[in-house]
Amino acid sequence: MTHLEENDFKEDIITSDSENGILQGGEKDLRTVKANPNYWYPIAWSYEIDRGKAHAVEFAGEPIVLVRPENGEIFALEDRCSHRQVPLSKGVVEGQAVRCCYHGWTFDTTGKCVDVPYLGKGKLPNGVCAYPCQEQNGVVFIFPGDKTKAATTPLPKLAETANPDYKTRKFNPRVNCHYTFMHENLIDMNHQFLHRNIMGRIKARFLGKQTGDNFIEVKYSFARVGNKQPLAEALIFGKHHQYEDGQQPIDEIVTIRTEYPYQTLRVTSKDGTDMISLWVCYLPQGKNQEKTKAFGLLSVKRPKTPFLIDAIWPVFGLFTYKIFLEDKDIVELEQKAWIDQGKKDWNVEVFPVVRDLRTVLRNNGV
Repeated sequence: MTHLEENDFKEDIITSDSENGILQGGEKDLRTVKANPNYWYPIAWSYEIDRGKAHAVEFAGEPIVLVRPENGEIFALEDRCSHRQVPLSKGVVEGQAVRCCYHGWTFDTTGKCVDVPYLGKGKLPNGVCAYPCQEQNGVVFIFPGDKTKAATTPLPKLAETANPDYKTRKFNPRVNCHYTFMHENLIDMNHQFLHRNIMGRIKARFLGKQTGDNFIEVKYSFARVGNKQPLAEALIFGKHHQYEDGQQPIDEIVTIRTEYPYQTLRVTSKDGTDMISLWVCYLPQGKNQEKTKAFGLLSVKRPKTPFLIDAIWPVFGLFTYKIFLEDKDIVELEQKAWIDQGKKDWNVEVFPVVRDLRTVLRNNGV
């Protein structure tokens, strides 16, 4: 097990005296760092957009309409008619275009205005912004940044959604906090005391980390130090025992990785099998990005016993949902404290992993 040096826990004295989100020392307050738009972001589930329908979404306060023609691929436009700014998502899908509900102005897949019923074709006005849009494994992605970078920016790997050996659960809750709080909550496994009533008493053991310009990866194992193992956990991983007089052996390794802007978690068994694979992306909401919509895919390895995963799925779903609710409450309290204290970060962070994560988020955000 990797041990952290004493210097790793030397406290940073952080003060904030600026109205512009700048900390003393020149660092930008992390809670004011905006998500970098030059990545593919999940914006909706495929099943939410029916054929011949338009669907309203948003990215960082910018309204976007997803349009799925009766025939053809889904496309994304600014959800404001260039005439009176009425939402195009209230309009009608016609062929490979969407017609505004107000005066009937019509926009094609590129955002070009192709028809105004009461004007001649030679007098058509400006169009609206179009966003690169793709679908993968039931998820709709948009590229909200520089369009010229979309073709060379790869889509992320989505857990084990395409692997029949796994069963996958989707979730996309809204959380009233800046997206950086979500990254910190998942990567810092020292907060297991929060979940003591659901998971029992377990202790995170830090095994090491790797860092780069746009990523940080951390490994942990866990030791049970009190209370019984939850049923859902035992059904997925097998029974774990509490060791009163000795060090509990490493049963699974938990690997958490933030590779900007995405985050993953893998639980790997002794034989190297990924028992759980989580992929999540935090979609910023609102101009100030002080709210988040978390798009997540949680894949669980199917046990050898046929249909066992289907039988325990409701139990596992309830188990993970209860854990999420506790995390949601705590990060929303962190956000509230930041707001109540003048939107200034008075936090003193001692865990090196979180400090390194903050560097990644600050350097890759905008």
